Amino acid sequence: MKETVKEVSTRKLYARPQSGNCHKVRLLLGFLKLSYQEIPVDISGGENRREPFISLNPLGQIPVLVEGETVLRDSQAILVYLARKYGGEQWLPSEALPMAQVVQWLSVAANEIQNSLNLARLYYLMNAKVDIDLATRRGHAILNVMNGHLASREWLECGRPTIADLACFPYVALAYQGGISIEDYRHVKAWVERIKALPGFTPMPGM
Repeated sequence: MKETVKEVSTRKLYARPQSGNCHKVRLLLGFLKLSYQEIPVDISGGENRREPFISLNPLGQIPVLVEGETVLRDSQAILVYLARKYGGEQWLPSEALPMAQVVQWLSVAANEIQNSLNLARLYYLMNAKVDIDLATRRGHAILNVMNGHLASREWLECGRPTIADLACFPYVALAYQGGISIEDYRHVKAWVERIKALPGFTPMPGM
């Protein structure tokens, strides 16, 4: 779908550079060649807990996408919105089964990956109160699942890059920052490199 002038001029991404959840959205915006203005949110300074941000997302979380009158929170929801509105069938198929297969991985990103690889990263980078042993065990567990899944395919689903890959990618690629190496997961490592090699890939600090 072609962008309207209003969408181009008012599309804003409220984010922070170090957030993998924000980077998922940057990746898709880049692959879709959609222009946007990034608005930095000072989490450490509590900017996410006061106006005007708190009116955009009462949960006080990033990312938030604003596009015209549309305001969306949560990286997975934003990926779905952008993929269906601008990506045709490429990034999120509309047929029931492949769509569900992609959505399965959005859930993995929000749960298994978020509560393992991301928590371990926060422990080392921000001194977050985390059970690091549990986060590390969970991190290796999900990497093992992904490695087995990717042993017979190049992409998580549909035989091509989809938002399933983008949702899972950032915290896997940054796992080393949480003391978790992907070196022993060769299929995961190869998948990470394939994503980095896609035309229009957007890097982030640490990648």
